[in-house]
Amino acid sequence: MIVRNSYIQQLESFINKPFIKIITGIRRSGKSSVLLLLRDKLLEKGVSAEQIIFMNFESFAYSDLQQAENLYKYIASKIQPAKKNYLLLDEIQEVENWEKCINSFSVDFDVDIYLTGSNSHLLSSELSTYLAGRYVEISVFTLSFKEYLQFQANYAPQITTNNKESFVRYLRMGGFPAIHTTENTEETTYKIVYDIYSSIILRDTIQRYNIRDVELLERVVRYAFDNIGNTFSGKNVADYFKSQQRKIDLNTVYNYLNALESAFIFHRVSRYDIKGKEILKTQEKFYLSDLSLLYASMGYKDRLIAGILENIVFLELKRRGYTVYIGKIDTKEIDFIAEKQGEKIYVQVAYKLDNPQTIEREFSVLLTVKDQFPKFLVTMDDFWRESIEGVQHFYISDFLLSDSF
Repeated sequence: MIVRNSYIQQLESFINKPFIKIITGIRRSGKSSVLLLLRDKLLEKGVSAEQIIFMNFESFAYSDLQQAENLYKYIASKIQPAKKNYLLLDEIQEVENWEKCINSFSVDFDVDIYLTGSNSHLLSSELSTYLAGRYVEISVFTLSFKEYLQFQANYAPQITTNNKESFVRYLRMGGFPAIHTTENTEETTYKIVYDIYSSIILRDTIQRYNIRDVELLERVVRYAFDNIGNTFSGKNVADYFKSQQRKIDLNTVYNYLNALESAFIFHRVSRYDIKGKEILKTQEKFYLSDLSLLYASMGYKDRLIAGILENIVFLELKRRGYTVYIGKIDTKEIDFIAEKQGEKIYVQVAYKLDNPQTIEREFSVLLTVKDQFPKFLVTMDDFWRESIEGVQHFYISDFLLSDSF
């Protein structure tokens, strides 16, 4: 099993700290593997196997423990007295009233608790009611480009390509870890991903939010997929359906988008007015948790390449711990303003700088920002590498592997 160091390092920093560790992310992003890697790390540190209770609630083996009272009794019987115990509970949202149970473990036993879950709403609203201020959330994403290269070297060493060629394959195949533990064709990849997508839609949206009009939900998904990199709102979606002679209530649109966001299919990104220094509440963007979801459900679309590249850069910024906004300055837009620990970077993403007008447009918006924070222009140009007035130009695969931010 390949160690995903960035997540293990985050978890290591909280071992034995008085916080419940919540590992969140879209289904099949690797949360269970991270939890298993953590178990190995605890054993390396001298924790005995008897002190570690690992349970995956998607396994039928624990189907009779999916009520809080039963789970409490079971774990209480496994606790090693006079020792620190480590609870590693995978897909905890499958347990009814799990929040009360977890709170009781914290009160009644000497335990260090690690949970995973595939629904952000579950792990933000209900959990905060019982454990306000006593938990930390660690987001797990599908493979970064750097991790993809590690998987390729380990599981498919016969694929010998340079970084640019590898990036194109990564762009077309996406980053779900299971795809890259064997060599798959695009057709096989998209079939596997479509099954993942169907499971997320059914279990984490339709069933969890009691959505009755499945066909309408899927239309909303396709609209959002088709608008990667474009600003839109619930009203835009409602107006589009109206133009198609299909009426949809505005509240329903927002409910569907919230459900899809909670299931980690989408990430919602707000716009930030650089001059006014305020977050704007209209015309947000939605980016996918993994681009293979788009390809598996709608096929690869060359016309969406600009939004696809934005999506890849957005996910990389999130993986590195940045809070990300869309920048607005007067009538212009900067693709991303990313902030972390008081530092900030500006990133503009374009497909090709194939004429002077495009070069002027992409550089000029960054040059209008007069602070000293780093500014990057990221493209898929093979040869053009010039930087202008401090704005650094990167080929996208180089940017994704860079230590410059």
